[in-house]
Amino acid sequence: MTNWDHYYATRAARMQASEIRELLKLLDQPDIISFAGGIPDPELFPTEAIAKASNAILGNKGRATTALQYAVSEGYLPLREWLANYMAALGVKCTAENILITNGSQQGLDFLGKLFISPNDTILVAWPTYLGALQAFNAYEPHYDILPGPGSNRTPESYRAGGKPKPKFGYVMPEFQNPTGTSMTKEERIALLDAAEAIDLPLIEDAAYEHLRYDGERAPPIMALAAERAGGIDHAKVMYLGTFSKSIVPALRIGWIVAPKDVIKKLVLINQASNLHVSPLNQMILHEVAATLLETHTKKIRDIYKVRRDAMLKSLAAHMPANVSWTKPEGGMFIWMTLPNTIDGAELLRRAINDVRVAFVPGSAFFADRSGRNTIRLSFSLNDPAVIDEGIKRLASLLRGT
Repeated sequence: MTNWDHYYATRAARMQASEIRELLKLLDQPDIISFAGGIPDPELFPTEAIAKASNAILGNKGRATTALQYAVSEGYLPLREWLANYMAALGVKCTAENILITNGSQQGLDFLGKLFISPNDTILVAWPTYLGALQAFNAYEPHYDILPGPGSNRTPESYRAGGKPKPKFGYVMPEFQNPTGTSMTKEERIALLDAAEAIDLPLIEDAAYEHLRYDGERAPPIMALAAERAGGIDHAKVMYLGTFSKSIVPALRIGWIVAPKDVIKKLVLINQASNLHVSPLNQMILHEVAATLLETHTKKIRDIYKVRRDAMLKSLAAHMPANVSWTKPEGGMFIWMTLPNTIDGAELLRRAINDVRVAFVPGSAFFADRSGRNTIRLSFSLNDPAVIDEGIKRLASLLRGT
């Protein structure tokens, strides 16, 4: 067989399988209690509403023609107009011209990486950060450094020390971060904007879990704060990523980017070359469903996920040994656990699957430098409280025996 390695572009060496995508295969094993995949519960999908919207669109000849034909690369205009109103309710004043529809927010990360990253550019991320962002950016061969903010002691001056080139952009997930579950306060968001301005740093704000707040006060999006400070979205140096994958359904693959019009124009060109456009049928279905039931549906799933989060926190407090700590998220899907330094999360996973039939994600996957080996990510979104308690008991028993 041909060895293709020496034919590939240099960037291919940085393309690695996602630990999370591999772990999702374990969901097919019925005796595994999985806290691995941060995915929505399929029992909560609004299937009837999606079927009704699909039938209404395809049952109308004019709408069906639009849904099944090629379409503009910017996205379905009624959906973009609806999203502009939705963003305004969050404090981000924009128009449809500030919005690009993407094939999930993951494609948005790839497009932004393609637009902004040249080989050997430095980009700033949290330590840890979303694995999917690292995978999207890795293809464009950047270096990584630590984003200023909670848990970081970096100052604007430190990024200039030793004649270092200016970082290209910062990536941040301020709401219920994947993997830690933590959120930034309004004061922390303002401090990040201050630091970004001091080094002329554009920011990418990933709001994938924005709908999933269970407790606490909502802080304004970083984009809203930046636009207010700059005198409008087109003068702000923030790009916002949204998605319906967590709030409605992932399979329709509808995400969006909100950005200054000049950035959107460039992203449209990337979309034309890469994707032509997102499925018009999917956009039309999602628009109809979101406009009809987004608020009532997200309240339903928040109520259920809150019970599961509370169950996991209760089980952790009841069963885990004293030398283990964890975050207490106000929303989202994840709890981040810190183990004693002597325990490697990847080795623990191997033993957990073999010995107690429990799965989770080793924390090192979320660090750009693959550090954090004594951390793991637990997701509570898929399991009922009784299953969560049983899984945490098993994991705690394994840790007590280490």
